[in-house]
Amino acid sequence: MIGLLNLGSLVLGLIAWLLPVVNLMQSKNHDNRNWVVFSMMSLMACAISLSFQIIYNNHLVNIEDWSALMDTSGAVTYAVSTLLIVTILLNAITLLIYRRRMAK
Repeated sequence: MIGLLNLGSLVLGLIAWLLPVVNLMQSKNHDNRNWVVFSMMSLMACAISLSFQIIYNNHLVNIEDWSALMDTSGAVTYAVSTLLIVTILLNAITLLIYRRRMAK
């Protein structure tokens, strides 16, 4: 059951990236007022995804599986950093686009 944390983390990470992309594709629609909701859901999906990774790493510590931690810590660090940076950038781009639209 604990292995589902990694799958859940992957799915939520993809959702965190897809929501701003959908938001940007809908940016041509001037009546789209849900962009803030999409951005918040994206950031929440990213946060939950990161939490799943922390919980999984805690599980590995609790069962004292040091070899698994040593084998995966580099990849997890890279994946988590990438997820966070890309999610923030996509949502920042969305914010900039919608702020320009509202200023006009």
